[in-house]
Amino acid sequence: MTGFSGSLLAFIVAISVLVAVHEFGHFWVARKLGIKVLRFSIGFGKPLWMRRFGRDQTEFAIAILPLGGYVKMLDEHEAPVAPEDVSRSFNRQPLWVRSAVLLAGPLFNFLFAIAAYWVVFVSGVPGLRPVVGEIAPHSVAARAGFQERDELMSVAGKATLTWDAATLGLLDAALSGTQATILVRRPDETQKTLSIEFGEVNDALGKGGLLRNLGLSVWRPRIPAIIDRLVPGAPAEQAGMQPGDKVIAVDGQPVKHWSQWVDYVRARPGQTLRVGVLRGTDELELELTPRAVDEQGKTIGQIGAYVRNPVELRDSIRIEVKYGPFESIGKSLHKTWDMTTLTFRTLWGMLSGQASVENISGPISIAQYAAYSASSGLSSFLKFLAVVSISLGVLNLLPIPVLDGGHLLYNLIEWLKGKPLSESAQQVGQRVGIVLLLALMSIAFYNDLARVFGA
Repeated sequence: MTGFSGSLLAFIVAISVLVAVHEFGHFWVARKLGIKVLRFSIGFGKPLWMRRFGRDQTEFAIAILPLGGYVKMLDEHEAPVAPEDVSRSFNRQPLWVRSAVLLAGPLFNFLFAIAAYWVVFVSGVPGLRPVVGEIAPHSVAARAGFQERDELMSVAGKATLTWDAATLGLLDAALSGTQATILVRRPDETQKTLSIEFGEVNDALGKGGLLRNLGLSVWRPRIPAIIDRLVPGAPAEQAGMQPGDKVIAVDGQPVKHWSQWVDYVRARPGQTLRVGVLRGTDELELELTPRAVDEQGKTIGQIGAYVRNPVELRDSIRIEVKYGPFESIGKSLHKTWDMTTLTFRTLWGMLSGQASVENISGPISIAQYAAYSASSGLSSFLKFLAVVSISLGVLNLLPIPVLDGGHLLYNLIEWLKGKPLSESAQQVGQRVGIVLLLALMSIAFYNDLARVFGA
């Protein structure tokens, strides 16, 4: 699933699922607590589909703009209410009932993340072993003593079986501004303890990403440029390439490994290449024109060919983390908690200036990540959904008027004062909330466009 259409479809599916989960939380708790629900809508604007169900004839709708949703409850502040339904109005409910309904949306987002992580842990989490590639000279990693081919065994005492786990461990230390103790295993099987004092690192969470800012990279084995299989009708097949061909040269330059070949092709969309291949004992020269493909906002060349991975090499860098059904419950709860606290701390880091606001992603980036994770398999897509679901839950708990957290803040003030905020104060809060959300959306869109155009 690549390109604009794939990204758009993946984005719509992801957002629709997560919005449905969030709004179902509000809907389900409201119904259980006796509140009359008038409409449950996925999306905004004109309904594309609508049906009425239940004794209250609640409207269930799918609307044209898939960027959110809402649950409309009976409320005297919005329209006159029939005398027989007054007791079922949202505004007539006790404070704890209204608060429970508001909390239910974010809570269901967290529950969804737990369920998604449980499925992932039971089915197996594929990943790359955290083996370090090239170290940037004079970088934080170089000063700490990292060497190429070091494998990160643990960060701050927590085992790191994959790069995902290692990166999260380093991010946790970066947000805390503390010293991270890293146990590494070297190619000769010796182990060494290294440390990074994040309190002395100024740009760890700045533009470019944590690993790059530290001077670390992921180790990529140098695989021979041998074709394994071809995509039917793609440029490689049209040029006459066959499975088993070994690419030995391109435009007169020798090709030493697959990564070099891929980088050369990606950098030349639409350009005709003279490719030297070894087929058996025969050397051939073919003309090949990579097609232009959009990938995460950049145009790259692509030929539709897959590399022949030596099994022993593939197995040496890949790992699958898998747990039993009962053990996965605890793992998924722990993972959701870690990601939730990490999200809160990242937001605080951006507010305090510790982390760059360029970490905020908008719909374009989310769509690209959605398409990439969907094309990588169910496990990757579920992990993506879990992360976004947690982000939605956290975002909606922020004390910003117009969000669930803002209404919960109103409820807290009402509890402390013994009476609700005045209508005028709430309206001012709503306007402030809208301005804050527009500012947040503007930053997200700017970051998306900057990534697309390489700013």
